[in-house]
Amino acid sequence: MEFQEVIVKRYSVRAYKSEPVEKWKIEKILEATRVAPSAANRQPYKIIVISTEGRRDELKEIYSADWFVQAPVIIAICGIKSVAWTRKDGKNHVDIDCAIAMDHLILAATELGLGTCWICAFDPDAARKILKLPEDVEPIAFTPVGYPADNPKMKKRKELSELVCYDVWT
Repeated sequence: MEFQEVIVKRYSVRAYKSEPVEKWKIEKILEATRVAPSAANRQPYKIIVISTEGRRDELKEIYSADWFVQAPVIIAICGIKSVAWTRKDGKNHVDIDCAIAMDHLILAATELGLGTCWICAFDPDAARKILKLPEDVEPIAFTPVGYPADNPKMKKRKELSELVCYDVWT
């Protein structure tokens, strides 16, 4: 699949088949995540691969939608703020670095015929408890990973002219 096709084909999957995901596919998307760029190449995160089998009720405490636990795998990216690069004005880049890594993961999954859905509206306290996160680690984003059981229509996107400025804000 060509890259342009991957980015156009990707959508937020909200229905998953219970079919298992091959281990080699999980490893391939994790490798894509590993090579994602990060500020000063700090890679201030850990990726947690979670099997949903036997844990669906517990995992729904993190995010309550039924489809969140339909997929056989959920992947969490957790940021380590103390490891992340910080700009001169004090802006810490942990969220940005985690977002780039998660985007690599999601696009790699799409290329392999897998569905994902970026989730940030979760219960961070439940995530901390269930994933046994150390105090200095913050859950940033989650995504189910599995074979899509839906086929929604593509959402309309804004035109480039609405999103792009050249040289200065216009």
